[in-house]
Formats: sequence, structure tokens, C-alpha cells
Amino acid sequence: MKTIENLETGECLLISAKKVKGGKVQLAFAEKIENPNVRPQSIVSILNASDDRFTQTGKPRRAWMSAEPTDAGAYLDVDFSGLQNEGDEMEINKLCDNLHIQITESTQGSEYDVQNYQTAAKRAGNGGEFILSSDGKYIYTNSTIVAGSAKHVFLADTVRQSAYAGAASEVDADIEESLKF
Repeated sequence: MKTIENLETGECLLISAKKVKGGKVQLAFAEKIENPNVRPQSIVSILNASDDRFTQTGKPRRAWMSAEPTDAGAYLDVDFSGLQNEGDEMEINKLCDNLHIQITESTQGSEYDVQNYQTAAKRAGNGGEFILSSDGKYIYTNSTIVAGSAKHVFLADTVRQSAYAGAASEVDADIEESLKF
């Protein structure tokens, strides 16, 4: 059985479903995605190849989507009838050959993203420093599910915050200014 642990790059996995408000189901997907703009492989990652913390496509990306149980069941060939009450969950772990997670990076975040940039902006690993655009702006990532091939948008020439002199204070001042009404 396919699981997140043995997922291959390019495989989209329907992980689970949860009954949510309005009679809908929230579907959880995962896919290992390669970013063509990732920096060249370092000797550290080569010498630690069996440790997924050092691989460039280590952990799968995740995305969630709400759907009508009947429609999703017919399209995905999954029976959601066991999800009777809000909060009920079921593990699925089914490959979805025609579905993919599509990643879109942008320096234009939603109002929520901008107000919560400390948790919404792209970072180098969990809790790592911010990854900024080449002109020092925070990067926001949107993950959606698409039928067919994904057309990812990854920003090129990104830099870590520490490498961009003065970026944090300039960007923080821009955010504070944009939040004033």
C-alpha cells in the first residue's frame, strides 16, 4: 500500500478525508515535488543522502480541498458514506494518477498572509530563516489540487534573509505601512 513514507516524486496521494461543515468532506493530499530553482546539491546532502532532512525533495508537499462527498466519491472511486458526523475521519492512502498538487509562489500574499507573515511566509525548513525574493520581499506559497499536469511557479534567485542586508527591517516597515488604514 502506498503511504507518505514510500511516496515517489510525482505521485499524488489522497491521504485522508474528514467530514466538515455543510456536509462536505475535506480531502488531504500529498506529493513530492521537485523545485527546478533549488540550489545545487551540497556535499552535506550527498554525505547524508539517507537522511531525508538533507534531501531536496525530502518531505511531500500537502494540500487540502473541500468537496461534495458524492461528487468526490464518483471521481476518486472512494466511498465516503462511513463519514456520518462532522469530525469523522478516514485514512485512504490512494494514488490519484490524474491529480497533482500545484505550487504557486508569489511575493503578493493574501491579506491574511501579510498580517501573519511570521508564520505564512516561506522559510528555510521548519522555523528556519525567511527565504526572500531577489528584491527582498517575503515569498508566499499557494498549494492547490489540479487535474492533469501541474504548472508550478517557483520564484528564482531567492535568498536567505541573512544574505539580504537590511531586508527584514525594510519588509517589516512595508508590512506595517500596508496594514494602516
